Amino acid sequence: MNKDQKHKGPRPHGGPMGMSVSVQKAKDFKGSLKRLVQYLRPERFKIISVVIFSIAATIFTIISPDLLGDITTEIYKGFFSPLGVDMDEVLRLIRILVLLYVFSSVFSYIQNFIMVGVTQNTVFRMRKDIKDKLTRLPLKYYDSKTHGELLSRVTNDVDTVGSTMQQSLNNLLTAVVMIVGVLVMMLRISWIMTLVALITLPLSIFLIRPIVKRSQQYFKAQQKTLGDLNGHIEEMYSAHPIVKAFGKEQDSLKTFDKVNTELKNVGWKAAFMSGIIMPVINLVNNIVYVLISVVGAVLFINGRIEFGNIQSFIQYVRLFSQPISNVASVSNLIQSTIAASERVFELLDEEEEHDMVIENPVFTDAHGDVTIDKIAFSYREDQPLITDFSIHVNQGETIAIVGPTGAGKTTLVNLLLRFYDVQKGDIKIDGKSIFSTSRSDVRNVFGMVLQDTWLFNGTIKDNIRYGKLDATDEEIIKAAKIANVDHFIRTLKDGYDTIINEEGTNISQGQKQLITIARAILANPKILILDEATSSVDTRTESYIQNAMLKLMEGRTNFVIAHRLSTIKNATNILVMNKGSIIEQGNHQELMKQKGFYYDLYNSQFNNPIE
Repeated sequence: MNKDQKHKGPRPHGGPMGMSVSVQKAKDFKGSLKRLVQYLRPERFKIISVVIFSIAATIFTIISPDLLGDITTEIYKGFFSPLGVDMDEVLRLIRILVLLYVFSSVFSYIQNFIMVGVTQNTVFRMRKDIKDKLTRLPLKYYDSKTHGELLSRVTNDVDTVGSTMQQSLNNLLTAVVMIVGVLVMMLRISWIMTLVALITLPLSIFLIRPIVKRSQQYFKAQQKTLGDLNGHIEEMYSAHPIVKAFGKEQDSLKTFDKVNTELKNVGWKAAFMSGIIMPVINLVNNIVYVLISVVGAVLFINGRIEFGNIQSFIQYVRLFSQPISNVASVSNLIQSTIAASERVFELLDEEEEHDMVIENPVFTDAHGDVTIDKIAFSYREDQPLITDFSIHVNQGETIAIVGPTGAGKTTLVNLLLRFYDVQKGDIKIDGKSIFSTSRSDVRNVFGMVLQDTWLFNGTIKDNIRYGKLDATDEEIIKAAKIANVDHFIRTLKDGYDTIINEEGTNISQGQKQLITIARAILANPKILILDEATSSVDTRTESYIQNAMLKLMEGRTNFVIAHRLSTIKNATNILVMNKGSIIEQGNHQELMKQKGFYYDLYNSQFNNPIE
């Protein structure tokens, strides 16, 4: 994160450290659903096959009650027949019924098998789109979001879409086919009984609709609060030593309890509202069964239907209400799917870092002259940071940038690398504007060593090679020797093949810094940026780094940001910045003679002031 603006401006969503989450409904339920359907388009032929198998399985299922009714009728007639019950016919019907159940189960299995593939392929494409999107987002997006919230969208929300989509689609497809098929069979038995059953359907919809609408709001809030909770956990446990050092464990627990309580409350409301649906449906269904039994008995007495038809029709009513119940029971899954997908689509809709496509890079043979011409920049419109800033740096010069926190030092580096673009003015390398080419072309000119070291989970060799992916082992070792880290690496059991763990805790801070410097050396940049490169190491390691830097900086243009003013005495030019402007500049001796801001800043770091 940009140090100059790290703590400026409001935190998104109130931030995990002090938030208040309000219950919100989905911003665009239909729009999110439509976009989710678009993700399913490449799987449309598989979905068609799922529909076919679903129809086949459902047909076998809906024929079964009719056969059961025939069996019941056959047994009923047998009791009043002098020939008794025709067991051969009953057994024949039972064999057919068993086969129908077997075929229905097989087709349902195939349907589910295909649906798993459809869901996983869809989620795979969604994850890929998110990964591609994250590479195109500007630095300001990452500066404005907590790591936990971002991780929640990439992991929790996508996992929710994947886990709920399969169940939702299966239930919806089966429900549609089941409702149509069962309705046909019910009409075949008796239109009067069918009408009685359908009259109660609007009652179910009337009772369920407001419940579903309310639960949708709570599931949206639940996903959001979960992201906030992840943000707090990520912040607290990644900085656990700091929390313990300042004795802030209880404060951390209080914040966690507050967010966790909010998540519990919202989650309880979401589960409760969705849980009401089934009891309501069961109540309506029981009323229907009573009415059907009464009407069916009357029709049977009048000879309008067979005795077994009453049993068949009650089973069809149960089958008819089952898909409706299934849709209602997975309404929480549907709400979770749409709420999670909406958060994913919000990420995918974020404004990207616009960049031009350049076939022939402009800076392939850059020398290192840098001109900053009357630039103006601010992170927020109402808070100007840099105004009318101009400098010229010749190839091979070392420019040190010093000043208090918030002066604009790191911001200037961000502008050079085009992590942010200026609102006014121009920046040129060798007389060519950096805005006339792609960002990657500009960044290829620079090498950078940050105050906060970054090493990924892998071997030391791979971490150094990150500066030049096609580097040979000999080039890696040469860079390590220049960085004075080769000897340390060789003392390790596995040498350059030593695995650095995810947190980098199996090597010291100074050793990590040396490895990152070796990475920059390997990249062989035309312009070098050192951002507090020696602020986290001991004096002896600092000496190693300084010696390595002197070799690396020869013949290059160098920008050095430092608080330790003793490390920049030999800089060609020192820029003293305050509130985004250059207030003093010159070499060390010249600035000390002025006895101004730099003089006071330098003496404040030593016990014996220099007069």
